[in-house]
This record gives sequence, C-alpha cells and structure tokens, in this order.
Amino acid sequence: MKTKIKTKSFLTPETKANMSVMISILVAGFVIAGAIYFTNSSSKTGGEIEEKIVEDINNVTVVDGKQIIEIKAKGGYRPVHSIAKAGIPTIIRMNTNGTFDCTSVLRIPSLDISQNLPISGNTDIDLGIQKVSVLQGTCGMGMYPFDITFQ
Repeated sequence: MKTKIKTKSFLTPETKANMSVMISILVAGFVIAGAIYFTNSSSKTGGEIEEKIVEDINNVTVVDGKQIIEIKAKGGYRPVHSIAKAGIPTIIRMNTNGTFDCTSVLRIPSLDISQNLPISGNTDIDLGIQKVSVLQGTCGMGMYPFDITFQ
C-alpha cells in the first residue's frame, strides 16, 4: 500500500511575491548599471562630459583673418565633427598630449595630407581656403575618422 506524504512548501505565496520583487529589483539594478557603463564607457564624469560638449562647440576661432580649427588627437579625434566657414584661410591645429596610438598620424586624402604628429604639442596644418564642402580626415590606420563641414 502506498502512503501519500504531505509536504509543506517553505515558499508561501507571500515569500514567492517577495522573491519576485527582489529579482525584479536585482534585474533593474543590472540594467541601470549596464546603461551607466555604456553611457560613460570613456569613464568621464558629468563635468567632463559638459566640458567636452562646450569644447566641441568652441573648437573653431578666427584670429587675424585666419580660421583655426582645434582638434585633439588621442584614442580618436575630438571633436569628431566640426563646423567652419568656407572661403577664408584655414588652419587645422592638432593637439597631442601623450599620443602614441594611430591618431598620431593624420591623413586628409582629398588634400593629399599625411602628417606625423609629435607625442605632445600643437601641430598647425594649412588647409588653404576651402569651398562649401565636407572635408574628411582619418588616423593612419583609418580607424578614427573626423570631418569638418565648411559652410
């Protein structure tokens, strides 16, 4: 004869509901942590991000009738996109600071420019007078592009 054993589950409906809430909170935490990681993958603080945005907006100046476009080269080019005026003499000023990667070689194929940049310092490259166009540049390996829109 078979005896039916009655067991009592330690998972009461209330415990199951609490576990469900805890798992939801844990999953939400992982999602938020992932979003923060990917948003700040360059590990910049809010102030640094704000500073970068301002830097991107103010990277073009006109001094003594010459337009100067300042771009930082290290692990990519910043800013990646610049907007400048067409029809005036233009210089691109490449700033390096401990740069040892492929961004230390600048290429602008349409102008036949290939320039080795120093590990640290500023390098001015004369772009002449540009027409309304988009000028595209890249690092020596073609991994890091940048562009300048002349309007």
